[in-house]
Amino acid sequence: MKKLENILGFIIIILVFILGKSQLATEILFFRLVVGVGLGYALTRGFAGFAGSVNRALNTGSTKLMRMLMFMFFISAVLTAGLLFGKDPTTFGLWIRPINFGVILGGILFGFGMTFSVCCASGVLQDLVAGFPRAFITLIFFMMGVFLGFPVQRTASWVNDSWITSPIGEQFQKGVFLPDWFKFDGMEGYLGALVFLGIICLIVVGLSYLYERNCKNCNTYTGVPAEQKQDTLDPIDSKNFKLFSGEAYDRLFAKAWTMKQAFVVISLLFLVLMGVTGSGWGASQPYGIWFGKILMGFGISSEAIAEYTKMSAATFELPFFQHPISVQNFGIVAGSAIYLLTAGIFVETFTSDITFKPKQLVLFALGGISMGLGTRFANGCNVGALYTPIANFSLSGWLFLIAMTAGGVVGSKFNKIING
Repeated sequence: MKKLENILGFIIIILVFILGKSQLATEILFFRLVVGVGLGYALTRGFAGFAGSVNRALNTGSTKLMRMLMFMFFISAVLTAGLLFGKDPTTFGLWIRPINFGVILGGILFGFGMTFSVCCASGVLQDLVAGFPRAFITLIFFMMGVFLGFPVQRTASWVNDSWITSPIGEQFQKGVFLPDWFKFDGMEGYLGALVFLGIICLIVVGLSYLYERNCKNCNTYTGVPAEQKQDTLDPIDSKNFKLFSGEAYDRLFAKAWTMKQAFVVISLLFLVLMGVTGSGWGASQPYGIWFGKILMGFGISSEAIAEYTKMSAATFELPFFQHPISVQNFGIVAGSAIYLLTAGIFVETFTSDITFKPKQLVLFALGGISMGLGTRFANGCNVGALYTPIANFSLSGWLFLIAMTAGGVVGSKFNKIING
């Protein structure tokens, strides 16, 4: 079975490149597909994700993922600064989000939903091949939540107006572009912005260590098996290493990456994505479009859907594989499947999370719709409202992180009450 999985994994790799190159309408769509595959592969092989930053800390006491996210946020911002320095930042599609009640409420709802579905916008795509029942229910209601939130996102002042702004931020979504605060630093504000980000990251890391220490002192720390496995990865014995051997295959295709390795890869993919498309990584908006397509399948016209969502009918009429972010999201699913298959753990992983009680399915639905609505109020998920804004020097990303963490705490307490 393991060898069959390995073969299927490489077949999928070949199909992704052959069909992607021949069937997608443009080269940029093919590029999006390849980037998506890379993101899905790295997230899965590194046992990483954004939802775990809060969930793991609350459920196990481990804050390693939160600390590693700070590492990724900072190096991604450094790479973005290198890309933007000396150029007009308004020529890029930077995700400078507004600072308002929407990002707070959206972050709380998103963090609340993550605790029930144990995933996020990108994580639910990974989990379609690693935890299908949970991911499928979550995704359906996630799509519904995004769709229901479209008209609010399009029309509500508390979602679109910003309490504070900055000169360059004003030219995007009226948010704060941190380099605007540090124009005196002699490096267009990027040096000061990076120092500012570095200090925030260190504060979060310090608080994470204090929280983890407290959990250990109170005997509530259990740790995360996947993280413990990563911590015991043995180094390569180069003296006895053979290229064509089972050990070599395991090293190249099966053994888990450390979180740091995974996040370095993701940061580099983010830089390439920014460099080629001029914009960052988003995932959640297409979910609402997919829900609209489902409604069209039941006979509701695209014009009626457009009237409700305050979006163009063409958005819902566009074929799935012509929508850039949909193609990229499909790539994340494929990338996750490729790792699990080439590692020979697809069946084991898929079947380990396949049975649930009816009450849990209801909670997955609650998690999905909460996260979906949260993304519209906050103008993104935890790649579109957290990672990309922080990497693009938007102050809003940090506000979303605080709100998401608060929502996670509330959701965790509610989850414990519901489950006894």
